[in-house]
Amino acid sequence: MSAQQRIVSHLDLDTFFVSVECLKNSRLKGKPLLIGGKSDRAVVAACSYEARKFGVHSAMAMKLARRLCPHATVLQGDFEEYSKFSTAVTDIIREEVPAFEKASIDEFYIDMTGMDKHFGCSKFTRELKSKITRETGLPLSYGLSANKLVSKVATNEAKPNGQLQIPFGNERQFLAPLPVRKMPMIGEKTADTLKSLGIRIIRTIAEMPVNMLESVFGKNGTELWRKANGIDDSPVRPYREQKSISTEETFENDTIDVDMLLSTLVRMTQKIAFELRSQNRMCSTVSIKMRYANFDTVSKQASIDFTCSDHILIPKVKDLFQRLYDRRLLVRLIGVRFTNLVPGNYQINLFEDTDEYIRLYKTLDEINTRYGGLQIMRASSLKH
Repeated sequence: MSAQQRIVSHLDLDTFFVSVECLKNSRLKGKPLLIGGKSDRAVVAACSYEARKFGVHSAMAMKLARRLCPHATVLQGDFEEYSKFSTAVTDIIREEVPAFEKASIDEFYIDMTGMDKHFGCSKFTRELKSKITRETGLPLSYGLSANKLVSKVATNEAKPNGQLQIPFGNERQFLAPLPVRKMPMIGEKTADTLKSLGIRIIRTIAEMPVNMLESVFGKNGTELWRKANGIDDSPVRPYREQKSISTEETFENDTIDVDMLLSTLVRMTQKIAFELRSQNRMCSTVSIKMRYANFDTVSKQASIDFTCSDHILIPKVKDLFQRLYDRRLLVRLIGVRFTNLVPGNYQINLFEDTDEYIRLYKTLDEINTRYGGLQIMRASSLKH
C-alpha cells in the first residue's frame, strides 16, 4: 500500500454488557443472559450469544425475549460498571494509537493511515486486541479496511472474538453478497422498502442506477448507492472527552414567576438532553444554577443513574428547583448542567423503560435532527 492509502481499523467489544457481567460473576459465562429491565414492558439492552440462538436480539421487548428463551437469566445492568470498563479500554487505546474515535461505549475507530510503513497495520491491531483482552478480560473483534463503513461491516462478520481484513480494492466485492440489513445505514423501514422492491443483497443496490434510488429514497438514495459500492469518505474524528454540557438563560426582566421558571427549565433540559443523544452520550449528575437580582448565585446538584432521557431528567431538574428556590426573590438567570458524561444512548440505557418510550425518542430526535433544533417540545415548556 502507498502512504496515501487510507487504513481504518474498527474495534468492537463483543457483547460488552454481557461480558462485563460474566467477569463479575463467572457462573454466568456460557449461559443465556438478557440485560435490561425485568418488567414485561421493558426492552432488551443486550443479550449473550447463547440467547441469540433462540432469536433474541437487542431492542426486543423483554416479554417476547423471555418467551423465546424462558430459561435465560435477566439482569438489571450496572452502567457505572460498564463505564469503568469502557474507560479502561479507552485508556489503553489512547496510549497505543495516534488518532482514534470513540463511536460508543464499546466501539472505536482507529486511523492507521501511514502506519503500515513502520508497524504493519494487521499485526499492530492484532497486538492491540490481545493487550485489551489481557488487561481487561474483555473479548473483542476488529475489521480492517480502507474506510469506516467497510471496517465496521467486517468487524460484524468477524464476531465473535475474531478479526477480518479487507484488501484495498475489494470493498465492493466483500459487501456484494451480504444481506442489505448488514449495511449500517439500513434500518428496519429502509430494509422493508428494499424488500418490497425485490432487493435483498447489497450487490443489487450497487448495480442499480443512482437516479432510481433517488426516486425512492430522495437524497439518501445517492448515499445508499455509495455505501453499497464500499465508498465512504467520513473521517475518523479524534476523541476528546467532554466533561459537561449545559445551557443558561438571563431574563430580560427579573422574575418571580415560578411557572415561567419551571417551563424555562423544562425547555432547557429538553434542549441539552437532545444534544446528549445527538452526541451519543449520557450523564449521571444533574445540576441547576440560579442567580438572583442582587447577583447572589446558588446551585444544587444530584446524582442519578446514567441517562439521556427527558422523562427522567425533567423531574429531577424540577425537584432540584423546588429544593433550591426557597428565598422567593426575583431571579435574574437560571441554568441547567449535565456532568459525568459517558458514551451511550437510550437504546442501551433505558433498562426499565418500554419499547414505546424508545420508539418515541427515536421519532422525536429524527424530526428535530431533520428540521434543526427542537421542533417538537413538551407543552410544559411553553407556558411562558
